[in-house]
Amino acid sequence: MRLSDFNYNLPPELVAQHPLPNRTASRLLVLGNSGSEVLIQDRQFTDFIDLLQPNDLLVFNDTKVIPARLFGKKETGGSVEILIERITGELTAIAQIRASKTPKAGSKIILHEPDGEAQDKLNHPFVIEVLGRQDHAESPFYDIKFSSPCLDILDQYGRLPLPPYITHQASSEDLERYQTVVAKNPGAVAAPTAGLHFDEKTLQAISAKGIQYTTITLHVGAGTFTPVRTENLAEHKMHSEWFSIPTETQKLIQKTQALGGRVIAVGTTSLRALESSAAFQIQEGETSLFITPGYEFKVVNCLITNFHLPCSTLLMLVSAFAGVEPIKKAYDHAITQKYRFFSYGDAMFLSRP
Repeated sequence: MRLSDFNYNLPPELVAQHPLPNRTASRLLVLGNSGSEVLIQDRQFTDFIDLLQPNDLLVFNDTKVIPARLFGKKETGGSVEILIERITGELTAIAQIRASKTPKAGSKIILHEPDGEAQDKLNHPFVIEVLGRQDHAESPFYDIKFSSPCLDILDQYGRLPLPPYITHQASSEDLERYQTVVAKNPGAVAAPTAGLHFDEKTLQAISAKGIQYTTITLHVGAGTFTPVRTENLAEHKMHSEWFSIPTETQKLIQKTQALGGRVIAVGTTSLRALESSAAFQIQEGETSLFITPGYEFKVVNCLITNFHLPCSTLLMLVSAFAGVEPIKKAYDHAITQKYRFFSYGDAMFLSRP
């Protein structure tokens, strides 16, 4: 497959800029197959429970989005913007740094609130030291060290990092709605957006129907928005993300499979964690698994997902899962029917052919 195989034209007005008033108010495109025929249903997300079958298991990503965007000044006075990619320790992280000049190893950044001024560097306790670039001289990522526990600093000085296609600054509405109701493990810089459609009432209704749900953790990195720049997909270097599969979740998956139930991943991040665990035979670690058409799925039977950007690795993933042509037809239909796209947009329910 080539990069151009995953392009499509999206009217800008279909990019959802704000969440709907209620989490469950979105639409749900149900994509299925009947032999060679592609079946598309237009439904509401509140219909999702009707699609569940006995012995099904839903798997959510319980990562929590951190306020990963920081602002500061260099010791020489120049303004700096920092986007945390991943927390690697109590005081350390990997980050992208935007500044007028490339920061050198050993340089210091004095933090301040987004609309405030940096205090005197001798009295200010919150300082970041640039340790150096990751991997190679052209890498966009830096290793950095905080002067105090980084999660504490982020809570005080950080700003929620909305995706680049959302044009407004993060508001109090975003602080609540760009976070799933199952979020509990801090570390993501982007939300696992399929989970945004669920509220507590829906989770209770799922349980009342006798359907179990469980969680994994995959900390979504800023690399999820990195464009693919090579026409030959085999040349693309996939970004890495950390994941963990609890033992209890593994047991529930095995039980579901033994009973003939379906493992339903809530979002591509849950799917990536589950398939990575099966592919590499690990419960926890880094994954750079790049799922493209032809991939043989080992765990997940169904997928709840939002609509993804043209030419993105996530569009390639859902095309691998449901089929390239069915996904193309579904996206054409969604555009014609004016579905809302991307993080705050509508959802799809996909089954493997």
